[in-house]
Amino acid sequence: MTPLKNPEIRRASAVRAGDRAVAFDPSRVQEAMAIWAGGRSRSVFAPLIETFGLLVKDRMAVAGMAIIATLAIVGILGPLIVPLHPFQVLKAPDGALLRLAEPSAAQPFGTDYYAHSVLSQFILGIRIAFLVGLSAAVAVGLISTVLGLVSGYFGGHLDDAIMRIVDIALSIPTLPFAIVMVAVLGPSLENVLFVIILLYWRNGARIVRSAVLTQKQRPFIAAARALGASHWRIMTYHILPNVLPVAFLWMTMSIAFAVLTEASLSFIGLGDPNTASWGQMLNLAFQTASIRSAWWWVLPPSLGLILLISSIYFIGRAFEEKTNPRLRKRAA
Repeated sequence: MTPLKNPEIRRASAVRAGDRAVAFDPSRVQEAMAIWAGGRSRSVFAPLIETFGLLVKDRMAVAGMAIIATLAIVGILGPLIVPLHPFQVLKAPDGALLRLAEPSAAQPFGTDYYAHSVLSQFILGIRIAFLVGLSAAVAVGLISTVLGLVSGYFGGHLDDAIMRIVDIALSIPTLPFAIVMVAVLGPSLENVLFVIILLYWRNGARIVRSAVLTQKQRPFIAAARALGASHWRIMTYHILPNVLPVAFLWMTMSIAFAVLTEASLSFIGLGDPNTASWGQMLNLAFQTASIRSAWWWVLPPSLGLILLISSIYFIGRAFEEKTNPRLRKRAA
């Protein structure tokens, strides 16, 4: 039974700090809260599991998950599929470099200007995309959730201070700031990842905070306070499970933002020169004036970016429709 439908919880939730004194029977409140707590004692990740069950009913989300799973499997099994090193120089039987060789049985994706296997670089690019996307999403999700949870729950001067920092961070233009920071720190994968995390936590913190403000006003939070629950227990046991879907939605979109930002920085020459990311492949094709002629070099990373980012969008859109009551009604 939910708190709103339980008459015992309604009476218990009327007792709030700052309200006028209300006569009530503590034993009845504790009994009601024991019944309510028994119905709500579930895992913190239960909302995510329930939402995943809803996602599998959406065709676009299933298609997105299938594409992402396929790319992940190819990236993991890449060395078994193509044992060539991404920067290994390939030569013809006569000793000449296989420069810009078109796709063949030996080289399904052809070679680039430097006689490297495009397929090997494409598979390594999958790994780089997943590494950047997942690492940034976890870090951004953690920072956003913690700051949004603390800011929304405690309010007051702490909320004002955190939100002013967020406002300052939001005023910074994304791509120009990323270009300047990577140029100063140096073009490496670690620095690109650091800049991405530095840029994308700000929106998530504000989104999570708004969700926490909504949850904080619900009756079961007042009932928990009336029974003397600590701030830590209220935040982690009562509020966090209900805002995790919102945080997960932002983490999902952060993967797309991170992959696209890394590809953009690599394309303009600020990526890690020691890795073969998709953006780096497009950058080298542009530098060697092969971007219009060597279609087998340009097409794989371009399609990889389109498929990965579109798949993430499909999952995020379906996730939002399943968790947002307004969008559910509109879709119905």
